Amino acid sequence: MAWDEWEQLKSDAADRGAARMQLNEAPAAGGSGGASNGDLVVHDDQLGKLGNTAYELRQQFGTASDFARPSTFTASIDLSNDGLDMGSALTELHDAWNSQTGTLKEACAHISNHFDFTRAQHSKDEVHIQTSISVSKIDDYIK
Repeated sequence: MAWDEWEQLKSDAADRGAARMQLNEAPAAGGSGGASNGDLVVHDDQLGKLGNTAYELRQQFGTASDFARPSTFTASIDLSNDGLDMGSALTELHDAWNSQTGTLKEACAHISNHFDFTRAQHSKDEVHIQTSISVSKIDDYIK
């Protein structure tokens, strides 16, 4: 697929999406759109599952991406020792692959850590909210 064709497809998709999105009014009470009272809802178990998925992806990718690394490096050394330029090119490919896979594994770890942090912070926020508002203050809001 040529770059121009890719850009055209992206543009067409964006145009179709923009044409469909219209916000004319707020959803009716009890309708779809998340929590009916408009509060942000965070489910701890969902954050945990997402964090675990990112961690598992990192682990699986780390194993799968390292499968051919030793043989690729050995082949690049052998080719270089035989005086072939392909050996140095294969070494560059090997190094670039290691760099890119390292970046992807770090990104997965960052995502996993972010979900762990979000879960912990959300729990702290819940405790703070529950303990900082006194019953008399709540009673004032109800009246």
